[in-house]
Amino acid sequence: MSRKAQDVLTDDESIRKLESLVHELQGNSHVVVFLRDGSTCEGVVTVRPSVQVFRDHEEREGINAELQLERPDVPTWHRRIWLDQIVRIEHLDSGLASES
Repeated sequence: MSRKAQDVLTDDESIRKLESLVHELQGNSHVVVFLRDGSTCEGVVTVRPSVQVFRDHEEREGINAELQLERPDVPTWHRRIWLDQIVRIEHLDSGLASES
């Protein structure tokens, strides 16, 4: 049985963008993600997200992925973000410092 997601992607272009984001979000990367609502979130990627099949509230099947960020300096803090909500990623790692 599929898991639930607020939104699912079904068109090829959106799915390719999602897969591109997954490629950039390597485990243990320190990133800032810029979200569609204009907010940002900074943290360390716990595990690289994986594209999966989900169903939305109308039971439509499609693709999405979930990112989990943590902050080593705040052990109790973590945040989950649906990848379809991410507009841009900024890498804060010294070796990966770039923007997408």
